[in-house]
Amino acid sequence: MLMRTDPFRELDRLTQQLMGPGTWSRPSAMPMDAYREGDEYVVAFDLPGVTADAIDIDVERNMLTVKAERRPVTKADDVQMELSERPLGVFSRQIVLADTLDTEHIKADYDVGVLTLHIPIAERAKPRKISIGVGSGHKEISG
Repeated sequence: MLMRTDPFRELDRLTQQLMGPGTWSRPSAMPMDAYREGDEYVVAFDLPGVTADAIDIDVERNMLTVKAERRPVTKADDVQMELSERPLGVFSRQIVLADTLDTEHIKADYDVGVLTLHIPIAERAKPRKISIGVGSGHKEISG
């Protein structure tokens, strides 16, 4: 149901680590998990240290875009940074959603640095039984 849009995502991630933080024009990748749970797809994005108001979720047709920005924490003037490994900047991920998903009813939750999207499967895509008429079970309506 989900398709990756960029086969070189891992190469981009390594390049971003070497080149510095992401920007709005060239965001870094964010890790994610995607799985089916009952009648919905669940997509979870790791965004530790990002506030909920710094996350932007858009759906256009069947393209889901998640962007987030991790801003530096303000420190006092007398603080000297010894080690800084946590990436800052802009993170983004785009996912092509299948036509069988209901993009009108996506729910988003953000808790302990994980953004979780619940995307229901469209009714037309769910399995259904079709009844079969037997013998003279068909009737004509006459006027």
